[in-house]
Amino acid sequence: MSDLSNYDNNSLKFSREKTFLDKSLGVRWFIGIVAVLLLAFFIHFREARVATLDLGGTASGYIVAQVDFQFFDEQATAILKQETVRDVAKIYRLNEQEIRQRFAEWEKALVTGEQWRPGAESLSFEEIYAATEALEKALSTVHFTDPRTLQKMRDVAFPLDNYFIFTPLQPQQPVRLPAQVWPTVAQLAQRSQPEVIEKAVAAVVNHFRPMLWQLTEDIPTHSALLSALRSRIPDKYTHVSAGSPIIDHGEKVTPRHVAMLQAMETALNERRNLSHPLTILGSVFLSFIIVALSTGYFRRCYPQVLYSNRRLFILVTIAAVTLLLAKATQFLLLASKSHLIEFVHYPLFTPLAALLLCNLLATGVATFVSVFLSVIMALSLAFDRQGFLYANLVAAMVIILANHSLRHRKQIFMLCAKAWLGSAAVIIALDFYYNTIWSFGAAADILGMSVFMLFTAILGIGLLPLLESSFGILTDSTLMEYLDPENELIRRLTIEAPGTYQHSVIVGNLAEAAAQAINANGLFCRVAALYHDIGKVVTPQYFIENQMSGIDMHQLLIPYESAQSILAHVSEGVALARKANIPEQIIDIIKEHHGTTLTWYFYYKQLESVGGDKSKVNEAEFRYAGPKPHSKEAGIIMIADSLEAAARSLEEVNEELVEGLANRLVKSKAEDGQFDECLLTLEELATVKQVIVHALVKIFLSSSHARIKYPSKEAE
Repeated sequence: MSDLSNYDNNSLKFSREKTFLDKSLGVRWFIGIVAVLLLAFFIHFREARVATLDLGGTASGYIVAQVDFQFFDEQATAILKQETVRDVAKIYRLNEQEIRQRFAEWEKALVTGEQWRPGAESLSFEEIYAATEALEKALSTVHFTDPRTLQKMRDVAFPLDNYFIFTPLQPQQPVRLPAQVWPTVAQLAQRSQPEVIEKAVAAVVNHFRPMLWQLTEDIPTHSALLSALRSRIPDKYTHVSAGSPIIDHGEKVTPRHVAMLQAMETALNERRNLSHPLTILGSVFLSFIIVALSTGYFRRCYPQVLYSNRRLFILVTIAAVTLLLAKATQFLLLASKSHLIEFVHYPLFTPLAALLLCNLLATGVATFVSVFLSVIMALSLAFDRQGFLYANLVAAMVIILANHSLRHRKQIFMLCAKAWLGSAAVIIALDFYYNTIWSFGAAADILGMSVFMLFTAILGIGLLPLLESSFGILTDSTLMEYLDPENELIRRLTIEAPGTYQHSVIVGNLAEAAAQAINANGLFCRVAALYHDIGKVVTPQYFIENQMSGIDMHQLLIPYESAQSILAHVSEGVALARKANIPEQIIDIIKEHHGTTLTWYFYYKQLESVGGDKSKVNEAEFRYAGPKPHSKEAGIIMIADSLEAAARSLEEVNEELVEGLANRLVKSKAEDGQFDECLLTLEELATVKQVIVHALVKIFLSSSHARIKYPSKEAE
C-alpha cells in the first residue's frame, strides 16, 4: 500500500517525496504553536457584542446602556456649529464692474479734457494718472459688514485693514459710502504706491466721493469665515449613564442611535482589560482547546494532513489569512465615521477558505475548516451572529459542492457567483422571517455580499497559483498547463518519436476513461500518460512504433543489449522530466508505468541463446527498476499502456479477443505482484479492464506500424 491514502481524489496533489522539513517533528510543533497563538490573537481581540440597528429602520426592542460611556454627538455638534455662525452678517464689497467702468470714464476725461485741473493746477498728468490706478486698486479691496461679524473675523485672525462697519438698508439700491471710508481708502492707495503724492490722491478722491455705489455680497469671503468659525468648535461628546435608555421599541433608528451603540461597544471593549495576564492566559487556553480538538479530528479522519508539514502549513496559512482578513475588515468598518458597519451586516470570509482548501487539499478538509471558521468568526466578530453564520456556511458549502474540477481560473468567478446566489437566498429567507424583505437593508445586504464575493474571486485567482507554486501542489489548473502542445517535451515527442506520441495520446484517453469510472483522477491520468514514455525521444529508433523505415535496430544487438536499450527509456525519461521541471507526481508515473516487470521478449530470446537454462540468465538484468505502482492512477496507466501496445499485435480486433488479451495481461501482472502496492481493489481492476477494452474496440487500430507479438509467459 502507498503511504498516502486516496481521499477525495486528491492524493496526487502532493509528491510522495518528503524533505526533512516535511517530516520534521520540530517543524510540526512549530506550526501547531503558531496556530494556537494566531487563534488566541483572534479570540482575544474580539469586539464586545451589542445589538445592531438598521439605519432608517425601526428598533425591534428596548435598548439601554450597559455601561457609562461618552459618544460623539453629531447632532449636538452640528447645533453648536450652527449657533456659532447664526449671527454672522453678510459681507459686502463694491461692484467690480462698476469700479472699472467709472475709472475708465475718469481716465478718458483725463486724456480728453481739463475738467480735473481746478484745484490740482500744480499736479502733472502722470501724478493724477498714478493716483487713479492706486485708488482703483484700493476700492476693489474695500469690504463692509456689521460690528459683530467684524469681531468674529478678529477672533479667527482675518485681515481687517480694508473692512468697514457699514450695512446697507437696501442692498439692491446704490448707496453713498460713509465719510470715514475715503480717508482710509486714500491711505490704502498711498500705501500700495508710495511714490503717489497725497495731493494727487486727494484730487481723485474728491472726484469719486459724491458718487453712489452698488454693493454686492462677497460670498467666497463669507463662506471662508463660516468654515473658519465652525472649525473652531470641538466635537461634542455626550455622556450616557449605565441604565439610561438608548432607543425605545418601534422608534426610528437615527445616526445618533447608531453612534451611541458604537460608543457603548467601545466602552465595553475597554472594560474587558485585554492587557491583563489572566485575560491573555484565558484566550490562549481556549485557543489551545480548540486546536487540540481539531488535531484529534484530523488524526482520526485525515492523518495525511496532520503528518505532512506541507499540508499542515497550507491549512494553517489559509485559516490565518481568512481570520486576519475578517479582523481587518471589522476594524475598518468600526473605525469609519460613516457608520459602514450598519450597512455591512453579513460580510463573507469563509468562501475564500473553502475555495482554496477544496483545490489545494480536499473537500472534506474544506468542509471541516469552513464550519470551524464560520463558528469562530460568528462568535468573535461584531456582526449579526445568526445571519453571518448562515450566510458564510451556505456560501462555503455551495463552493465545496460546485467545485468538481477547477481546470480554468475563470471558473472561479462562476463558483463565486453560485455562492453569492446561495448566500442571497439565506438573506431573503431571514428577511421574510423578520418581515423586513421590503426594507433598504435587504437590498444593501445582498449588494454588499456581491462585493465580498467579487473580492473573493479576485483574491482566489491571485492566491491559488502562488500557493500551488510555493508548495509544489498539482491541481487541475496546473495539469491543464502540461497538456499544452507547445511544451518543449511534447514538441520533441511529436517530432522525434511520432509513433510514441500517438501511443501516449491513446493511452491517456484510455486511462482517463478508466479512472473516471472508478472515481480516480482522470485528468492526471491523461496528462501523465502523455509524458510516461518521454524517455523514448533519446533513442526513438529502438522502439518499433517509431521504425517507419521497417529497419529493426534490435537485429544488430544481442538480447541483453536490446533489453538495456528498452529499459533505459524510464531513467532517461525521469532525467528529461526533471530537467524540464515536470512535477514529481508525473515523474512517479514515468518510473512506475512498467513497475518491475520483465522484458519478456528479450528475456525469452536470451534463454533461447543459452538453451533454455535459466541459471545462465540473470533475470534482474531484464527487469525494469520500478518501483511498482503506488497509486490507482499508476496502476491504470500500466494496464492501459500494456493493453494498447499488445492490442496492436492482434490481426483481428473485436471485444472478445481484446477482453481475452486484457485478462491475460492483468492476470500476468497481478501474479508478478505489480499491483501489490497500489490502491486498486479487485472490483476496480475489473471495471478498469472493462472500460479500456470497450474503448479499445471503438478505436480504429489500423496504424502504420505493427507491434511485436509477445510470447505467452512460460508455465512454471
